[in-house]
Amino acid sequence: MKLAGETEAVIIGIIASGIRLATPVLFAGLGEKIAERSGILNLGIEGMMLMGAFGGFIGTYFTGNYVIGILLAMASAGILAVLKGFLSITIRTNQLAAGLAIWLLGTGLAALLYRLTFGVRTAAPSVELMPKIDIPGLSNLPGIGPILFNHDPLVYIGFLLVPLTYIFIFKTNLGLKIRTVGENPKQADALGVNVYKIRYLAVIVGGALAGIGGAYYSLVQTGYFLENITGGAGWIALALVIFGRWKSQWILVGALIFGMVDAFQLGLQALGTTLPYQFLLMLPYLIPIAVLVGLYKRTGAPAALATPYVRGER
Repeated sequence: MKLAGETEAVIIGIIASGIRLATPVLFAGLGEKIAERSGILNLGIEGMMLMGAFGGFIGTYFTGNYVIGILLAMASAGILAVLKGFLSITIRTNQLAAGLAIWLLGTGLAALLYRLTFGVRTAAPSVELMPKIDIPGLSNLPGIGPILFNHDPLVYIGFLLVPLTYIFIFKTNLGLKIRTVGENPKQADALGVNVYKIRYLAVIVGGALAGIGGAYYSLVQTGYFLENITGGAGWIALALVIFGRWKSQWILVGALIFGMVDAFQLGLQALGTTLPYQFLLMLPYLIPIAVLVGLYKRTGAPAALATPYVRGER
């Protein structure tokens, strides 16, 4: 009986951890979905998430306010998103090259600004981890309580964004404009839609959400900032958009798969498995690759994705 109870506690812990580990890639994936729906492919998500992690950390470190930290994370990533928009929309450079440039810029800039802000220290500066919300009467429910009702605020906001982004894209006039611009920018222009403005808006919103995802690492998971703290999460977010076929609910499913596999491998490491830890670290990244191999022929990307638009060009 005791062994069964311990097994149940381990399973509950893995599921709850999986939900938390899924949250940052969920934010980034939902943001990228909005950008790609407008026709802009953003390979710079990883750099934006790193800037978000830095911005969220210093905002919270100097003010002690998580809200200010999150806002600064969104602004930091949003600035890179504006630059991405300028490169891809205004001067119409190759979107793949522009995204890679943003990734490299964000990676280096976050590390540089952190070093300029704090210098070299023997002990890394830190902040208190964002506290969990204990929902009275629900968080203590057997099994389901720790899994669904004992998380930090960003987890709940991330899950709330799933239906909200669906409604935004498919049920609002602005969402219709974004989809039209992503499918047929010439037709959208003919109907009086400002293609450039819509694409800028979509990219900036996507960057801001990626910034929140990055801040999750420094404010919720670690309490401090490290170089490359996101560990490739931006690339996973890109894969999730393809896996989810540009639909919020399936992006959520993909994020949960990634989070659960990551939590599982961390649990195996904690239990002292004989498997090489390098293999376990690869697991969360191997699963999305395997899924994408099976789905690549069935994806339905926006027709104008990664295609620059020139007004008046035939």
